[in-house]
Amino acid sequence: MNSEDRSSTPRDPQRSSGALYVVATPIGNLADIGRRALDVLAGADLILAEDTRHSAKLLSHYGISTACRSFHEHNEARQVAQVVKRIADGAHVALICDAGTPLVSDPGFRLVAALREQGLAVIPVPGPSAAICALSVAGLPTDRFCFEGFLPSRSSARRRVLHTLAREPRTLIFYESPRRLLSAVADMAVEFGDARRAVLARELTKIHESVISGTLAELRDWLAAHAEQRRGECVIVVAGAARDSDDGLAGGVDPEALLRVLIEALPVKQAVAVAARVTGIKRNVLYRQALALAARGREDG
Repeated sequence: MNSEDRSSTPRDPQRSSGALYVVATPIGNLADIGRRALDVLAGADLILAEDTRHSAKLLSHYGISTACRSFHEHNEARQVAQVVKRIADGAHVALICDAGTPLVSDPGFRLVAALREQGLAVIPVPGPSAAICALSVAGLPTDRFCFEGFLPSRSSARRRVLHTLAREPRTLIFYESPRRLLSAVADMAVEFGDARRAVLARELTKIHESVISGTLAELRDWLAAHAEQRRGECVIVVAGAARDSDDGLAGGVDPEALLRVLIEALPVKQAVAVAARVTGIKRNVLYRQALALAARGREDG
């Protein structure tokens, strides 16, 4: 394994080989960027930005004139080979996204994977992340958490994903767009239960920042009554499932694992009836879970 001086900046005369710098940028407040990030951006040969118009505000604010190229989910695949070659030839390239840490629900995975495969340097320049920022102020357990990014846009698909997470004991973190925020929270209330605790962190580090906590039912009703709160960048942090809840592990038996075996041999209704007798879980809860498992089985098939 090769060791590197991770504190180097692109114009460091001690570093002659090329590298990709994965640079975190502010999620709102421009003052949140680090000194090292500014040095890397100013000294790079090229900046890859998710939206060059958006990133121009940050770069202009700090007087950075480095050449900037668009790099997003729709053109990443066709640019990877070219960028890899440029870095292999010795270029220092910085990767940034619109806000926060690149590759966290943002483009860049293909490029980083290709560089790693070629043995080329990929160097993190850490900084803000909306997910961690929201988690730090949510007042929910932080020792174990699960980042789920953006949920599907269609309610039926979203409900299926949420259903599979209903028994997850770790704190859950989601990103959501303003136009789907209310419907997403409403679907969470259905799949996780009205009483599950949650926090909505909106416009973090910006002028209109708000962090609202309550049950999912309370957040759903509050959002329905306050349309102005359904704007801007949103993070939803949801408490994990309690182990003694209706849909948790019962008598040491995992109901999902049991259902998966039963529906291979029995009609869904019979499988649910048997699972209910074994676990003591309500039939309607198990029935929804069985339907989701059956649907996933058809999709996989």
